Amino acid sequence: MKIPSKLIPFLLLISLLMGCASPTPTAPPPTITPTAAPDPYAGTEGFPWWNDTVFYEIFVRSFYDSDGDGIGDFNGITEKLDYLESLGIRGIWLMPIHPSPSYHGYDVTDYYAVNPDYGTLDDFKHLLDKAHKRGIKVIIDFVMNHTSARHPWFQQALTPTSPYHDWYIWSETDPGTPGPWGAKAWHRAANGLYYYAIFWDQMPDLNYENPAVREEMKKVTAFWLQEVGVDGFRLDAVRYLVEGDQLADSKANHAFLEEWGQYYRSLDPQAFTVGEAWTDNANVKKYTNTDRELDSAFNFDLSDAILKLNEGNVSSLRFILQTTIRDFPEQDNANFITNHDMPRVMTQLSADKEQRAKVAAGILLTAPGIPFIYYGEEIGMSGAKPDEHIRTPMQWDNSPNAGFTSGRPWQAVNSDFPFVNVASQTGVSNSLLEHYRALIQLRNAHSALRIGKTYVAESNSNKILSYLRASSDETLLVLIHIGSAPLSDYKLDLSVGPLAGQYTAASLLDASPINPLTANDKGGFDGYVPLPELPPYSIYVIQFTK
Repeated sequence: MKIPSKLIPFLLLISLLMGCASPTPTAPPPTITPTAAPDPYAGTEGFPWWNDTVFYEIFVRSFYDSDGDGIGDFNGITEKLDYLESLGIRGIWLMPIHPSPSYHGYDVTDYYAVNPDYGTLDDFKHLLDKAHKRGIKVIIDFVMNHTSARHPWFQQALTPTSPYHDWYIWSETDPGTPGPWGAKAWHRAANGLYYYAIFWDQMPDLNYENPAVREEMKKVTAFWLQEVGVDGFRLDAVRYLVEGDQLADSKANHAFLEEWGQYYRSLDPQAFTVGEAWTDNANVKKYTNTDRELDSAFNFDLSDAILKLNEGNVSSLRFILQTTIRDFPEQDNANFITNHDMPRVMTQLSADKEQRAKVAAGILLTAPGIPFIYYGEEIGMSGAKPDEHIRTPMQWDNSPNAGFTSGRPWQAVNSDFPFVNVASQTGVSNSLLEHYRALIQLRNAHSALRIGKTYVAESNSNKILSYLRASSDETLLVLIHIGSAPLSDYKLDLSVGPLAGQYTAASLLDASPINPLTANDKGGFDGYVPLPELPPYSIYVIQFTK
C-alpha cells in the first residue's frame, strides 16, 4: 500500500515518540551451538577415507605447464584442480617430485626438497592447501629402495671409510648374481668396488640392514607428513627394500615395513600408504593383511584381467574378481587399468577401442577396492614404450601443443591431440570423458560402490560380468556386457546373497526400464534377466529397492 505524502510527517513523529518509550522486555536470543565441522577423514561404515576416494595419478612434468618453459609444474596442477574436482577426483598421486638428474625422477638426489623444474616447496604447499580446500587428498611417490648415484650419500659412500659407505651394499669382487628378475645387479664403482643396483647402475640400492638408513628414512617420512602436510605415500618397488633371505618379498622386508608402518602411523594415523608390489595377489596381499605394514597395494592381477578384454570373454575377469574378494576382504586392494610403466590402455586394446575402454572404466569404478586413474586415461590418450611415450603431455584442447604449454613441450604431444582432448569431449554425452565422469560421480554418491560387500553372479554367457555390491543402506547390481553384438539369450544366477523378498529395480546410468527381482531362499536370485536385450559393450548399475 502506498502511504499518502501528507501523512509521512505525522508518522515520523509517532515513530520518534515510540522510540523514547521504555523498550518491551524480550526473550534473549537462542544460544546457537556451533556445528562441528565434518571430519574430512571419516570414512563410510567404519572404512578409512581412502575407500571413499577415487585417485588420479599425475606425472607432474606432463600435466600442465603454468610458466611456458615446456615442463609441467605444481602451479599447473593447482590451475587444473577445478577440472579434477569436476570429475569427482578426491585423491591425487604425484609421481616423484624430488630433485633428480632424470626426467622421470625415480633416482632421487635430495629427499627433503622438490624438483626445481616443478617449482618451489612453497608452490607445492600452495597446491596442497588448494587441494585440501576442495576435499582432495595428495599422496606422493616415495622411492625408498634406491637413490640416485649422484646423491651426496652415494658420492660419500664411495670412500670406504665414510660413515655413508654402509648405507649401500658393496662387494670387493663381482658376485655375478642377477637381480630379482634375472637382470644384471652388480656394478663396478669408481673406487673399484661393486655395488648392488637392481634397476639401473644409476640407482644404487640402499642397505636397510643398516639402522642408520632406516632412521634416516623415518626422518624423511616425518618431514613430508608433519612439516609439509602430504596425506601419504605411494611406495615404489616395495618388494625389494630389504633382501634378507631372498631378493623379493623377504621376511626381513616385511619386518622393516612393519617397523616403518608403526612409525608413520604414530605420526599420522590417517596417512595413507599404497605399495607397488608388482606380482600376483597371493604375494601382494601379504603387504596389506595386517594393520602394521601398508594400507593398500596395487592389484596387478585385476589390471591384467581387464586388459584381456581383447579375448572377448570374461573368464579371467570373473576369476580374478572372485580371488580379489577372497584375498582382500577389507577392500584394501588398489585397482587400476594401466600406469606409468605400461603401454596405455587405448594402445593395448584392439577392435572397438573406445567401447572397450568404457567397459574397462566400468569395471575399475564399480569393483571392490580403491580405484586409481592414470592421467589422460579418461580421454583415451594412447602410448607405447619407450616410457617417455606413455608419459606424454596431457591433451587439454586442440590448440598448439594440446594446450599443455605456451612453449616447447619437454616431450612431443601425441599426434591425435586435435580430436583426443578434454575440451572436445567435455559435455559430449557419449564421450569417454563424460563416461568416466558419470561413473566416478556415481561411485561417490553410492556407498555400495565404495565399500559394499561383493557377490559375484554367474551367467550362461561368457560375455557377461555381473556382481552385487551391498552396503547397509543399499544394494546395487553391476551388469557389464563385453560383447560386440546385442545379447538377449542370457540369465544371471547368484546362489547366496544378501537379498530377501521382492524388489523393484532402476538403472542409475540411464533411463532403461529394468525388470523387478525376486530373491531366492538363500538371498540370491535364479535366472534373473534385468533387460530383454543387452546392447554391445553396455554397462548397467541397477539399484534394488523394496
